[in-house]
Amino acid sequence: MTEYFTVTRTLRAPRELVFETLIKPEHFAVWFGTAAVEVPQETLTMDVRPGGQFRAVMHLPDGNRIDWAGEYKVVEPPSHLSMTLTDQPGDDTGLPVLFDLEETTDGTVLTIRQDRSDFTDEQVAATIAGYNEFIDDIERVLERLQA
Repeated sequence: MTEYFTVTRTLRAPRELVFETLIKPEHFAVWFGTAAVEVPQETLTMDVRPGGQFRAVMHLPDGNRIDWAGEYKVVEPPSHLSMTLTDQPGDDTGLPVLFDLEETTDGTVLTIRQDRSDFTDEQVAATIAGYNEFIDDIERVLERLQA
């Protein structure tokens, strides 16, 4: 049985707009990079449909880079997005990452779930911290879009 870890946050924006930040390259490059890391938009491939491919390059502050790849599995705007994600393209098909969006009176509840796989507790904690940084930057993108 697959064990997932979860990050959930309520965002003050309509669900359609939150979903847009997940699938449009100009928004994705901002939040996936976070404030500390650059993801040049020209490195993005986002064919957001079931079977479509995902690729991105993250340039780290220390000069290193991470190549990301994945495949979109389920795309149900504006409520659900499922994809695989790996930082070992070619060697690994990636772990499932699920994005669920629920509209509420306060905005949109965004829930991100990822397969724990063989992650140590420390790796899970670091990944959760990373997802929280992603969501912090999604909030900044949403503020800019709604200004």
